[in-house]
Amino acid sequence: MLRKCYQRGFTLLEVLVALAVITISLSAVIKVVSETTNTTIYLKEKTLAQWVASNKVVEYRMRRDWPAVGRSNGTATMGDVEWGWLVEVKDTPDPTVRRLEVSVKPATQKADDPTVFIVAFMGRPS
Repeated sequence: MLRKCYQRGFTLLEVLVALAVITISLSAVIKVVSETTNTTIYLKEKTLAQWVASNKVVEYRMRRDWPAVGRSNGTATMGDVEWGWLVEVKDTPDPTVRRLEVSVKPATQKADDPTVFIVAFMGRPS
């Protein structure tokens, strides 16, 4: 009597196809995780810079004096990062209102583009 011998297992081609599918899947997962990480870092930077800018506006309002037209700059620490800020006070068509333009970027950043730019208006204190 002849017995047929059946082998069980995968062929080389099946293994290569499976590895290709796994490679494509893992590369997609890595791309998504990388984009999520970059987005999280970006949002953290924007949030901290927004807080610095908002704090500068609040400082001007809390002084209760009429700010002079001109520029002032400095640094502030927020979230263990040193931020450079620039406040430009401008006149408006209404003589009882001043325009505050606040730009914030990391102190180490050389580029001119701020991370955050906000505009606020301040009325003359009575």
